[in-house]
Amino acid sequence: MWNQQNTGLYEGMLAETIMYPGYQDKPLHAYLSRPLGPGPYPSIILIPHMPGWDEWCRETARRFSHHGFVTLCPDIFDAYGHGTPTEVSQAARAAGGVPDASVLGDCQGAVHYLQSLPYGNGKVGVIGMCSGGRHAYLAACRVTGLSAAIDCWGGGVIAAPEQLTPARPVAPIDYTSDLAIPLMGIFGNDDRSPTAEQVNLHEAELKKHGKDYIFHRYDDAGHGFWYYHGESYRPKQAMDSWEKALVFFKQHLTP
Repeated sequence: MWNQQNTGLYEGMLAETIMYPGYQDKPLHAYLSRPLGPGPYPSIILIPHMPGWDEWCRETARRFSHHGFVTLCPDIFDAYGHGTPTEVSQAARAAGGVPDASVLGDCQGAVHYLQSLPYGNGKVGVIGMCSGGRHAYLAACRVTGLSAAIDCWGGGVIAAPEQLTPARPVAPIDYTSDLAIPLMGIFGNDDRSPTAEQVNLHEAELKKHGKDYIFHRYDDAGHGFWYYHGESYRPKQAMDSWEKALVFFKQHLTP
């Protein structure tokens, strides 16, 4: 799909900050990008990572829209005030982290919002990176109305009892039996969170429950190898997995 657009076709995009009802129906800021054209288009929820509701998330939303997806990136840190993404995400971390219940509520509200849009096709997927990958897996298991999910190097899916907190009271792996949609996982074999051993455990649990999943694991890549603004970027592995992610969402979100 990469670089395969027809040069003779119209291309346009609208991207803006909106508000929608999130957790407990509280108004929540979100970044919405969508293609301009006949549609209807499949939709994606892009869950922000721990660096915050940042510029990289906005650029990634627009990249998905360039490939034909309505993309909603909710500000899951909204309750911690406003400022730079780093300032707000640090405030969330200092408070013990964004509660899983809050993120799941924001995602459930996002599903309802996206399915109400006249230019959507009713199909919604979810994707996240880093802590957002963990949240994407949680959403895949706990949020209704989703059709596909991608976990990009989600750390903390496997968690020991002593690692659980009031904000994160259940290890996401313990919800695996509830997973009812196709899942893709994208991981670097040099990552330390999740480690290769933790990804093995995750895969074993998915196999145990007979789930529909596919994992792509890359050598010479660690945590965050899509992040082209940092030293972790690995262009070959990033482009290969981007292609696989786009194909996966097209397959499962296009009727």
